Amino acid sequence: MEGNEDGSTPGISRRALLGSAAAVAAVAAAGSATAFAAPATSAQVPQLWDEFTRDPYRHAQIPFVGRAGCGGGARRLPRRPVVADVRDFGAVADGRTDCAPAINRAIAAAGRAGGGTVTIPPGTFRIDGLVRLGHSHVVLRGAGSDRTTLYATKNLTELIGPYGSRYGGDKSSWSWAGGLIWLAPEARFASLTEAIRARSWPFEGWTGNRRDQWRTLTALEAARRGDRTVTVTDPAGLRPGALVLLRLSDDAGHTLLRHMAGDGPGAVAYTWSDKTKLLSYVPYEWPVRVTRVTGRRVTLERPLPLDVRPEWDPRFTTHVPELTGAGVEGLTLEAVETPQRPHLLDAGHNGVVLQCAYDCWVDDVTVRHTDNGFGLVAASACTLRRTRVTGRGTHHPYFCREGSHDNLIEDFTIEERTTPAPAGTQLHGINVEGLSSYNVWSRGDMRMGTFDSHRGMPFANVRTDITVNNNGRHGGDASAGPLFGARFAHWNIRVTNGRAGLMKIDGLAPFSATVGINEVREFDQIDVPDFAGDLHSRLELYGTADVVRPRNLYEAQRDRHAHR
Repeated sequence: MEGNEDGSTPGISRRALLGSAAAVAAVAAAGSATAFAAPATSAQVPQLWDEFTRDPYRHAQIPFVGRAGCGGGARRLPRRPVVADVRDFGAVADGRTDCAPAINRAIAAAGRAGGGTVTIPPGTFRIDGLVRLGHSHVVLRGAGSDRTTLYATKNLTELIGPYGSRYGGDKSSWSWAGGLIWLAPEARFASLTEAIRARSWPFEGWTGNRRDQWRTLTALEAARRGDRTVTVTDPAGLRPGALVLLRLSDDAGHTLLRHMAGDGPGAVAYTWSDKTKLLSYVPYEWPVRVTRVTGRRVTLERPLPLDVRPEWDPRFTTHVPELTGAGVEGLTLEAVETPQRPHLLDAGHNGVVLQCAYDCWVDDVTVRHTDNGFGLVAASACTLRRTRVTGRGTHHPYFCREGSHDNLIEDFTIEERTTPAPAGTQLHGINVEGLSSYNVWSRGDMRMGTFDSHRGMPFANVRTDITVNNNGRHGGDASAGPLFGARFAHWNIRVTNGRAGLMKIDGLAPFSATVGINEVREFDQIDVPDFAGDLHSRLELYGTADVVRPRNLYEAQRDRHAHR
């Protein structure tokens, strides 16, 4: 790949500079062979930032993500009054008692009360089953991730059953779905697990196992990406505060998929019709709250993620009832330590998963010895804050799939594995796939893994202010189509081992941006672009480390635009 084609400051060698003592400490902890010093170059504002501030909602390369996360990116997560203590329902931190039933009884009692916080005191509580949050406005809170531990003795295959892939083969869907702490609406969880036990492998999203559990609320007139107010044909079924699903169907020419890829010449020439797994993700479904209804004019909580065109049959629809206002805080989930299984054969020692959840959160939670760490599955507008993946090694430390949008993962850590990787296993990192869009990973310390764009053409996602030992690999079936759609932004990325793959994306991602990354080179897994020709992708401040200003793209957008 080329170097400073944008005219930015020349590279300062592979021993690229990290911008803080904390970053240097992270490198030392990761055992990197590359040393770093304080930056010698003064702060610089890239041209792309100046352009973005002039047109924040429709910029060609940078997505607007300033309202990503719970409560539109609220700095303070909701606090609910305490209504239950798990000890009052039979939980005992003795290492022998299965406390999952007691914890679930306490959660159910809080749900019947209309919400509230369920507390778990300090100590280690054995759980031989799932912990389920299926009621809105219920929070499960430990005394802190360093004080409260749930010790999980079983996996999801044992607890629910084998989970095959709806795409066939001998893969285990527990490799990318489900958690031992599982946040999902009660009815949706029941329908999913019933289908799994019946070996009728389900779709996992907002419109049911067969994607037919919806009805039309109203059609929409044409609108542009970035609009927050749209015109509908019939507002009768809409009210402020309601969550609706924007549904966009593709046409015979696959112009919707082309639009997600930036409408460039490469997307026009691309063969879409044989990408069967990618086509299974369409229609595109985007949950959003209505904030105002004035005649036929409807204002939304967030700006439109895409254009709305008549040929895509745009409409607002119903969906399965969502889980909202629920959270997990202040605990460690530790799975019984077992060897990591071969790739795609995970038994389901999984961590925390949010599914069909909106405005939910996870805060100060660690998972240890898990197959998969934290998951977002058809989840939107959720925040994962101060989360940590540690222990024997993880297939997906974080996964974001099945049309998950507008989520925020900040202050996250992936620790170096404590045991060597067994043969045949795979390490990804911060995963995004399946037309997931407008998600943010911010302020991360990745001592292993990679930026796993896992095909399924995710688009308009941001990774910013992250230190990464780039030693993972991306995945994804060829039938799932491109690695990247349009408007990916990698902003202020510090690569400790100098590997370019999936970090420097100006040669891979259409209409995207790589800004403020140290000098890197290609080795190990190397990809060619999915789209031919000029990608209209931008590269600025290449060969620098932590000099770009603003240093955190998400925080700068939130501070500048969140209240508009």
